[in-house]
Amino acid sequence: MKKFFAALLGISFVFAALFMVGGEALAKEKSYVWKISHIRPADTAIDKDVKWFAEKLEQESNGRIKLQIFDNSQLGDYTVVHERVSVGAVDMAIQPVVTTADKMLQILNLPYIVNDWEGVKKNYVSGTPLMNWAAERYAKQDLKIISVWPVYFGGTALMKKPEKPGDPSVSKGLKVRVPTQKAFELLADAQGYMATPLAFAETFTALQTGIVDGAFGAGAEGYYANFRDIIKCYVPSNTHFEQWYLIINMELWNSLSEEDQALITTLAREMEDRRVAQAESDQAAKEKRMEEYGIEVVHLSKEELQALTDNAREKVWPEMRKILGEANFDEAVKLVMD
Repeated sequence: MKKFFAALLGISFVFAALFMVGGEALAKEKSYVWKISHIRPADTAIDKDVKWFAEKLEQESNGRIKLQIFDNSQLGDYTVVHERVSVGAVDMAIQPVVTTADKMLQILNLPYIVNDWEGVKKNYVSGTPLMNWAAERYAKQDLKIISVWPVYFGGTALMKKPEKPGDPSVSKGLKVRVPTQKAFELLADAQGYMATPLAFAETFTALQTGIVDGAFGAGAEGYYANFRDIIKCYVPSNTHFEQWYLIINMELWNSLSEEDQALITTLAREMEDRRVAQAESDQAAKEKRMEEYGIEVVHLSKEELQALTDNAREKVWPEMRKILGEANFDEAVKLVMD
């Protein structure tokens, strides 16, 4: 009888082990269909990269992980989507930094924190001290940053060519729209313009009616797409660096197997590498397109860009340091690699 019960117990252990192994296998083979949002129209650079990522992810996962792409802010303004990913209502997004819940994230768009593409490659790619800092801040909002998508340097679009745009000490006598962020208001004033905070949606009418003479806060791509028929001049003054993040709901991320996390990370970083390799030439192409349309592009020398950089760090950074808190500001800025 004892041998019988021992045999029965042994069989039970075997079945339990098989069940556990089978359960793990089933878990690894779990299928997903996720929503991913971005802010640009179809067939733009970001849309093409997201489509590439989705196709590769479906292929490499043997069809288990599929992405439904919602372009052109179909799921809402990116600030709203940020919140929806945080609570799990949207699975993933690739979009600009949102500072509503954490004002310290304004550091990422701080004027002249970097002023050239070498600075971008040292700081705005995955694994750098600055990006690790950003990932830690996002994690507090239940968001996982998987990779970075470098976009462009910002510049100034104007209705007429300003006097000495590379010399911040010269008064330009021009009113410019700035985003409703203190850093841009301070920057415009520091460069000799008169800052007028306005929502982006109000900018076209403000330019058209003469309320403002120009605009801060975007780059060649955005200005061309929205204002090419009314602006006369563009100064690529590298006011700030625009970067977007591929984010996923943290609870969803933590529920995935290590194998799926590794696969998603590998493909996301490959997408990042592809973008890093082409972002600079993409920006140059956008500026050339403006020139071909009849918009004068006023290129600045390295010396002029450095003068604008020094000016911003002298006049804008101390004020932002007060706003964000001296200790926190210093801790973040020291992560930037020259």
